[in-house]
Amino acid sequence: MKTEPEDGDGVLPTPWDVPVKRDPVVPLLSPVSGLQPLRWSADHRLAVCTSSSLSVIELLCDVHSSRQDLILHRTSIPVPTETHRLQVGPSDELLLAIKKFSLDPDPSVRQDFLADTVISPSVGEHKGMKYASWSPLGCDFSGRCLLACLTLDNRLTIHSSHGHLEWKMLVNLTENYSERLKERGYAKKDNKPPEANLLDLAELQRRFRMQTPLRMEWSSIYSIKKVQPDNSCVDEEMVLLAVLMENGDLVLWKFVLPFVDGDDVVFYDLIESGVSRPSDLAWWEYENGNQRMGGLIVGSEVGPIKIMPVSLSKVKGYFTIRHPIILWKECDEIAVENIRCFPLIHPIHKTSCSLIVASRGCYVFWCLLMISPAGLNVHNSHITGLHSLPVVSLVVSQHEVAVYMCSMDGWIKKLTPTFTESSVIFKVEDLFQPETLTGRWTHGIAVSHNGAYVALVSTPGIVGSFHPINKNYQVHFLTLKTPETAASLLLKSPEQNLYKMADLLDLVRWQVLKTKRVPSSLQEELDRKVQEADSPYLWRVKLFLARILHQTLQVPRTESKWKPRRTELKMFVQDEEEEEVGKGKDKDAAERQEGEAGAVKEKGEDSRTEVQTLINAAETHLMREHMKKVLGVVYLNTWVPQNICIPTCGLMDYLSRDPNDRDSEVLIGHIRKKMNKQTFPERCSLCQALLPFTDCKQAICENGHMWLRCVLSYRACQTLTFRRCLLQDCIARLPEPEDPEWIKKLLKAPCLLCDSPLI
Repeated sequence: MKTEPEDGDGVLPTPWDVPVKRDPVVPLLSPVSGLQPLRWSADHRLAVCTSSSLSVIELLCDVHSSRQDLILHRTSIPVPTETHRLQVGPSDELLLAIKKFSLDPDPSVRQDFLADTVISPSVGEHKGMKYASWSPLGCDFSGRCLLACLTLDNRLTIHSSHGHLEWKMLVNLTENYSERLKERGYAKKDNKPPEANLLDLAELQRRFRMQTPLRMEWSSIYSIKKVQPDNSCVDEEMVLLAVLMENGDLVLWKFVLPFVDGDDVVFYDLIESGVSRPSDLAWWEYENGNQRMGGLIVGSEVGPIKIMPVSLSKVKGYFTIRHPIILWKECDEIAVENIRCFPLIHPIHKTSCSLIVASRGCYVFWCLLMISPAGLNVHNSHITGLHSLPVVSLVVSQHEVAVYMCSMDGWIKKLTPTFTESSVIFKVEDLFQPETLTGRWTHGIAVSHNGAYVALVSTPGIVGSFHPINKNYQVHFLTLKTPETAASLLLKSPEQNLYKMADLLDLVRWQVLKTKRVPSSLQEELDRKVQEADSPYLWRVKLFLARILHQTLQVPRTESKWKPRRTELKMFVQDEEEEEVGKGKDKDAAERQEGEAGAVKEKGEDSRTEVQTLINAAETHLMREHMKKVLGVVYLNTWVPQNICIPTCGLMDYLSRDPNDRDSEVLIGHIRKKMNKQTFPERCSLCQALLPFTDCKQAICENGHMWLRCVLSYRACQTLTFRRCLLQDCIARLPEPEDPEWIKKLLKAPCLLCDSPLI
């Protein structure tokens, strides 16, 4: 750890180095609950655990708004109101056991029973959210993240945003696991039935603790081969959810993707970790070329940390470690919290390795795992002297390999690792905070997917030597990157997806709205890259910048439309000569002002027209390129002329308008030869008139009936239900049961203009 000052350490930070607080500040209706109340997903949604609900704040990079504030959409998942109790056996036997132990003459037995917050009913009901965990991107039907919620009364459920700003519970894993344990007679993994009944306190505690969840974490998405009834193999994607129980058991659930309902989840495996007092959980996943390994990192309240092997026999190239890996074995009664693991490439050895960090009281534990031909090398140590209070939250920004942590006093520190031959040196930096956050208590932090923002939930600290009577919980957003850095990362993004970079994109949007122009360096670099590689991603970035610039050129509305205009008449009493001179001067001034206003208005109109031309050109380019892709899919998947749901002839006629497009001409020639002069025209469902393909966004029949076209298949959507882009750009039709697989695959793509999912 860097402890001595170096040259330049005493230099004051520049304004761009200080994180900027973005508006708005989001107030919470209830106090936060759980040890880690904030979790940020890969689809830019922030989950906040409170005592009444799970509040979800979604960050949108809206191209239809000129507001400089963050565009946030709020939803919530309420805490269930019905009482929930874990099932451990026959109800009459359970009531007899509760009565026995609550009145036991032995004080040690009675106190042990009454102090247990899960078993004893005298403690009362616990209401609130305990923990939340987001799945990887692409797990639900819309290609977004699933949300696992754990309440304080030990209810583990899986939710999905079935519609826009709408949540739906898909499955209750607590009930599923309770039914499974009941069928097996509450036996352990070896299937040996228990010898004691509920009247034994140890057996009663074992049955409760074996199904009391503490943490749950999602794995990466795996591809497996599934054998069909005709012995053919198809690729199937799955994701695992690991649930850490109070007795140290690790319960694995398998979710077949895309996950739609509870039928797609099955029990996968049970791993006995042997940790008597577990505290936290995280996935360890190692990948080197085609070789993959994985395991579950389990932390303890007494100090030890180890990795438990996970067997994935059906995943190609997956190797299972034979024995648990001990990362830290000292029992020093310092609980392990906030375990984070991220893969990286060692800059010296040029090999894949894993860096694991966790908080242990006021300290930070780190461990470097390196796999070489000689075996597995484990390097670990602690970082001390960071905070005077225990670390309440620790998060990792994987894109820049940085660790952010905070304690209750509100100070956020940044750890940047530097690698040596066999160790890691961390550079410690204090994150400068705005004055409005000074003196507030911080309960948790979370970093956005690409490290553009850090969200923190805080309450007022001591005011005037007194604690505040009412605590107002608020969520604040601070920038971690400058707009220039965000623009550079956008153009170098390996993912080539605008929706996945929405947090960086919002910083660029903010700069364009403030300066009312696109930075010249960004525009020049974008034009150069478009000329070098004509990729759809770069054209989407170009379209996005033009749309935001068009918003800045809009004339602001100064008055409401419903208010009548009021004209004021001013009377001047002057001499005749002064009146004539005054009238002449007023007339000249008025003409001059009208001329200047007209010139400004004309210049603004020209600018808006120029930007609108750029928008139309970018949209047309993206539409034409996608039409070629659709026609190519049609050519590869149709052997004889058939009436499919794609207007093939209309697409060919539309592409034929550009005589300089040689690729379209060749593709159209091949398809016309295969269609054998058949046209299969579209017809209006209301009047059966022909629907000409004159516009790629809408279709209008001769009787004036207008239908919007699907952005993915270009078919007119003549139904009442369809999907709409998250940014309200385009629509897409829902796949029908009679559609072939290649059309269903085509309809799974995101929005053509902004890469956003279609909901």
